[in-house]
Amino acid sequence: MPETQQKALSWGRQGTAGWKDVIGSLLPLALCPFMPILFELALDQYQGNIWKAAMAFLKNPVQLFNLFSGKPFWKAGQLYVFWYVLNVALYLFFPGKYCKGQLTPAGHLLEYYVNGFQVWVLTILAFFGCAYIGLFPLTIIADYWAPMLLWLNVFGYTLTGFAYVKAHLFPTHPDDNKFSGSFLYDLCMGIEFNPRIGKWFDFKLFHNGRPGINAWCLINISFAAKQYQTYGFVTNSMIIVNLLQALYVGDFFYNESWYTRTIDICHDHFGYYLAWGDLVWLPQMYTLQAHYLATHPVVLSTPAVVLLLGMGCLGYYIFRGANHQKDAFRAAKGKCNIWGRPAKFLEAPFTTADGQHHVSQLLYSGFWGLAHHFNYVGDLLMSSAYCLAAGLTGLADGLPYFYIVYMTALLVHRIIRDQGRLSAKYGPVWDKYCKLVPWKLCPYLW
Repeated sequence: MPETQQKALSWGRQGTAGWKDVIGSLLPLALCPFMPILFELALDQYQGNIWKAAMAFLKNPVQLFNLFSGKPFWKAGQLYVFWYVLNVALYLFFPGKYCKGQLTPAGHLLEYYVNGFQVWVLTILAFFGCAYIGLFPLTIIADYWAPMLLWLNVFGYTLTGFAYVKAHLFPTHPDDNKFSGSFLYDLCMGIEFNPRIGKWFDFKLFHNGRPGINAWCLINISFAAKQYQTYGFVTNSMIIVNLLQALYVGDFFYNESWYTRTIDICHDHFGYYLAWGDLVWLPQMYTLQAHYLATHPVVLSTPAVVLLLGMGCLGYYIFRGANHQKDAFRAAKGKCNIWGRPAKFLEAPFTTADGQHHVSQLLYSGFWGLAHHFNYVGDLLMSSAYCLAAGLTGLADGLPYFYIVYMTALLVHRIIRDQGRLSAKYGPVWDKYCKLVPWKLCPYLW
């Protein structure tokens, strides 16, 4: 047993994996790769109806692989390798700035190099520029998407395996490693907390933002171009999806230093959950609305356009407003006004595994006085607007509405995990905070 495993952490992931954890790890490892491909099958052969595709798959699972017959498999692979290498180069060498994350359970305070917004703008401009001079059509991603999914899975599983081996042979911070005693659980949920190669290539920050989220808008643009190629026009629903999701992605990169203080960086270890999720699940499942609308054009009425844009913008206001309040509060170390009044907070002491004592401040005013994660209400409003752009036909087909179902489950699960982590970290102070702010997501709802 590694020495670092014997040293119990005062907070962070604890304990060994039970049989439920092992089964819970085996299922996503074995089944999740089929879901994005099943959704692609629905789009390609069943008019976007996920229910028909699922029934057909159950009757004849082999047809799932017929989806790739005659497709440009090797060209798609070359395209993805180029995209991945390009993002590595831009991540490491394009101009950016430095920021610090939060303390790890072992007491490390890591520095990050962030340049996501500049890279995001550059890649979008380059995508349009290359299409304009004729290097490739804007539809290139849509044209190669089916075989691209296979390559995404290859990269996702390769990265998962590499992260597992690295954690055993050359971990970046061994004292932050967590071994569960289960191969499957360690493979799925990860061992290393902040794996890096060198000082700056951080696995978590890179793989979530680039190449996954950085590809999000390019994928949407490509499917909008596919709609135009097929029908000779781009619908207002497709424009809404592109605009609202571009707003979200642009915000993510503009505030990339904020991401270093989220649950992905501050709590999750790097395994299949993040590696495969970032490389495969995110670019396929987060862009389903654009995929669907490319072959199922929906023209919305003017009131519907106003409603969806309003819903999306309101969601963004809540999401950004809440996160801005917390960032401003942290920067001012509590000495600031929120909604015109002095910020209210609790002093919350905690201890890292190196024996050092620290103090956090738990904000309970502004948006953070309404609920523990009222910012997630903004996420859900934006997600709902994306899905509603597909109209009633999309609701019947199911596929474009999967995103709101998934996001609801994801955010509820995150809240539950966050409750356990913060309770272990702050103890009685967290209990006091929960009395001051009893609602977890939305007042009078949950």
